Amino acid sequence: MATYAANPTAQYKQQSVLTATPGRLVVMLYDGCLRFLFQSAYAMREGDKVNAQDRMRRAEAIIDELTVTLDHERGGEVASRLQGIYAFCRRHLIEASLEQNPRKIEDVSELLSDLRDAWAEIADSGATAA
Repeated sequence: MATYAANPTAQYKQQSVLTATPGRLVVMLYDGCLRFLFQSAYAMREGDKVNAQDRMRRAEAIIDELTVTLDHERGGEVASRLQGIYAFCRRHLIEASLEQNPRKIEDVSELLSDLRDAWAEIADSGATAA
């Protein structure tokens, strides 16, 4: 805890996560994933394979987390469709890595950005309703 007291930014981020609604947490995951995808595509364009791979692995970990937390019982068809989208994203990122093609990373970013915006709307309307 001492490190958070010395770093107000880290303390703020931790507090944001601890007090966020479930919908807002999903938006935060998307935001992190999109940030890592942007950094990966940038590094790939710069020829920095190590950073490109590191950032892509982080984005993939977030996509994996989004996948395993899907509630198929309550989410029904929406959860199934999201699972398909996440699987598509993972395959596309594998291809991007093998081909060293940053455009494929950007394709995934565009798709996830649309989902992020939809989740943000849902989270905001839920906060308004509460």
